[in-house]
Amino acid sequence: MTNDQHTQARQHIRQSPLYQRMVHIQQWLDHYYLDAVAGLLPWGIGDFGTALFSILYIWFAAVKVKSLPLVLAIINNTLRDIMLGLIPFYIGDIIDVFHRANTQNMALIRGFVDGDEAVIRTVNKKARTTVLLILLSILIIAILIGIAIEITSRLLHFLS
Repeated sequence: MTNDQHTQARQHIRQSPLYQRMVHIQQWLDHYYLDAVAGLLPWGIGDFGTALFSILYIWFAAVKVKSLPLVLAIINNTLRDIMLGLIPFYIGDIIDVFHRANTQNMALIRGFVDGDEAVIRTVNKKARTTVLLILLSILIIAILIGIAIEITSRLLHFLS
């Protein structure tokens, strides 16, 4: 691709209605603190509700930008935002004011589309971290299933 083609592709992406919608969502959730306010809802409802907006970022990264590392980096930010928001006693809500996952996601998308080397390194690092966390989660789940099967087997043997 020539430099002019890259510039046209970047302009096309930035002018797309979905990109503009994501910019507005980021402004509402992070700049007007609606993400933190929604986090005040009990049982994590607000945190999960605002995290649903991340589906737009994930879809955009997967379909428009076509980058798996960018998708994984956005998932990393979203999961971190949910986990921080779930910290009890309103501590998570205070942290949520400063974390601004939607702003981070838009910065990753902008930098990745613009070819910013520092952002691309950050995206790749977050993608590797996300893959490792997914693999670790799968391992923990497998261990817990094994423990549950062993406990059930011993309990059945004890009862018979």
